[in-house]
Amino acid sequence: MSSIKVVALLLLIAGTLGLVYGQFSYTKETQQAKIGPLELSVKESETVNIPVWAGIAAIIAGGGLLFIGGQKI
Repeated sequence: MSSIKVVALLLLIAGTLGLVYGQFSYTKETQQAKIGPLELSVKESETVNIPVWAGIAAIIAGGGLLFIGGQKI
């Protein structure tokens, strides 16, 4: 399988997942203070929203690459 087809399939999968889930979250640990042997840290949960247009654009780009990659030049 050529690299163009692999990229196209990854774009199609990423676009579909972006439309289905719409957002993802991750936890970030930050160090607030360190006083001698004591260390205070905070875990923050961050949420990233994926715009609908980005998912649709990824699907269209993946479909276009898959179509172009299938043609022989």
